[in-house]
Amino acid sequence: MTVDTDALPLRGVRVLELGNYIAAPTAGRLLADFGAEVIKVERPHTGDELRGWRLYGGTTSMLYRTVNRNKKSVVLDLRTPEGRDAVLGLVARSDIVLENFRPGTLEKWGLGPAELDAANPRIILTRISAFGQTGPLAERPGFAAVAEAMGGLRELVGESDRPPSRTGVSIGDSIAGLYAAFGAMMALFQRESRHDDARPALRDRVIDVALNEAVLSMMESLIPDHLAYGVTRERVGGRMEGIAPSNGYPCMGGESVVIAGNGDGIYRRLMDTVGRPDLGCDPGLSTNSGRWERRDELDAAIGAWTSTLKRSEVLARLDEAGVPAGPIYSAADICVDPQYRARNMIQYFDVDTGGTEPRSVGFPGIVPVFGDTSLPVRSVGPDLGEHTAEVLAELGLADNECNGTHR
Repeated sequence: MTVDTDALPLRGVRVLELGNYIAAPTAGRLLADFGAEVIKVERPHTGDELRGWRLYGGTTSMLYRTVNRNKKSVVLDLRTPEGRDAVLGLVARSDIVLENFRPGTLEKWGLGPAELDAANPRIILTRISAFGQTGPLAERPGFAAVAEAMGGLRELVGESDRPPSRTGVSIGDSIAGLYAAFGAMMALFQRESRHDDARPALRDRVIDVALNEAVLSMMESLIPDHLAYGVTRERVGGRMEGIAPSNGYPCMGGESVVIAGNGDGIYRRLMDTVGRPDLGCDPGLSTNSGRWERRDELDAAIGAWTSTLKRSEVLARLDEAGVPAGPIYSAADICVDPQYRARNMIQYFDVDTGGTEPRSVGFPGIVPVFGDTSLPVRSVGPDLGEHTAEVLAELGLADNECNGTHR
């Protein structure tokens, strides 16, 4: 399946990505997915450190290939005058700059907001850092793990009788990347919506995303519940505090399902299905507050039923009863799921995995869907410096002038 690049909503938007790891590159991926030309600037020799994360074979990880799809890779040494000048030349021809260096780093290299504004008075600068560009912690470095802890997420993940856990992905980075892309689009919309020659002030074109604040913003009513009622949320494992029954349950053969039976009417249908109408009719269990108090009893009753059946049988019976439920999928399950396949959510590319020949590997599709299925991914994350000559030729420069590889 091919895509008409002229029809993509961000066609004609150029983005200069100066980021490493996951946060800024996630923002760049989102913009690239929908047609923006994203030029990813990487350091000489090693490139983005993500190239080596979870590297099981070859020279470039599938994590890098995933996060940096649909982009161009250019090698520049930002610590040199030549590299700096090349970046400023690209800024002059770009709409958005993305970066997630420690605050003050771009300024140290002569690439701070003032210098970018001088090169292009319409440029939008989107900055991602651990704690933002201002405040007493601004200069402190930090990865998503720290942000997830200080944003309140870690305290709620895991079992109550164990230390806090983390999710299996860098969720704090990804959330920040989403906000960065959203912020860049708002600034671009504001800039393009003006009907006069005046441009938005520089301060209105600098987007400041802090990892810890991005996580905090996802914590729902954590803060107001505490301040209004003195409530301190606690870890509840696979449950959601105050909502029951909603949990993961084991099935025969070692598989599991999630069952969300916490709606009042749904709860009664669930109890009928598991053979416990007595619990379904119990007046003390007619609302979520009562069910939460007796959550262990309910989970035991549901688990006793699910453990006697195969996962497919559990899901079929719950579907017939109109009870929301789903399988807890592994990567292998996702790859063969007909719903994902119908919406083109796993797309295959031949990539180097370290063997003698490239291997066909599936990658996640593009979200959100426009129309019926995911847009096609145009390319997976590029090889290091794959587009350096092409991009610098536009500036009249040779690639060895700007990337520390003088001959």
